[in-house]
Amino acid sequence: MTEMLHIFLSNQPGRVRPGTTGQAVPGYELKILADDGHEVEPGVPGTLFVRGGSTATGYWSRYDASRQVFHGEWLRTGDTYVEDADGYFTCLGRTGDMLKASGICVSPAEVEGRLLAHAAIEQAVVVAARDPEGLEKPVAYVVLRLGAAATEDELVAFCREGLPSFKRPRKVVFVDSYPTTATSKIRRVELRAMAATVLLDPGATAVVPETAP
Repeated sequence: MTEMLHIFLSNQPGRVRPGTTGQAVPGYELKILADDGHEVEPGVPGTLFVRGGSTATGYWSRYDASRQVFHGEWLRTGDTYVEDADGYFTCLGRTGDMLKASGICVSPAEVEGRLLAHAAIEQAVVVAARDPEGLEKPVAYVVLRLGAAATEDELVAFCREGLPSFKRPRKVVFVDSYPTTATSKIRRVELRAMAATVLLDPGATAVVPETAP
């Protein structure tokens, strides 16, 4: 992170655990906090905070943003992580992208990874949408591989086979592309806005905005 200037979390020689980001680099401290600000137990997801000598003191002339990110000596990374009993940290995604299905925290990356394992899928982005009861559910926007074909029911069933039932997409929307920034990052906020009514009006057709110039 630019705010930290230096690597603070990494797998290290002799201490590598595939699938994780690793452990705290010497000189840095890490903690994971729940939404209420309390530190969580190992195995419980929350927002990752880091403390170390290279931490920036704030953003130039951006006081509101500084208050959200810098908490005394600690920096709020904005990423959701989980720590195992051995002190290895695994990233679940950006905290703002996480969703709760059936009251349980769901990482979009996990559902996206399952969809990408399907031979017909080129790209997949999963966002939260509310159902008629007001509960968050996963909705997937997928791009098919050239010449490939798949149905919504097929992809939902594929996810159900490889994921807990509550993590499966409740709706799969087929698109040709995603809204992106000038640097080609996917604008998830726009996909979330597009998904806002798809579970309320399943027959609605989603239209992806054009990519920003």
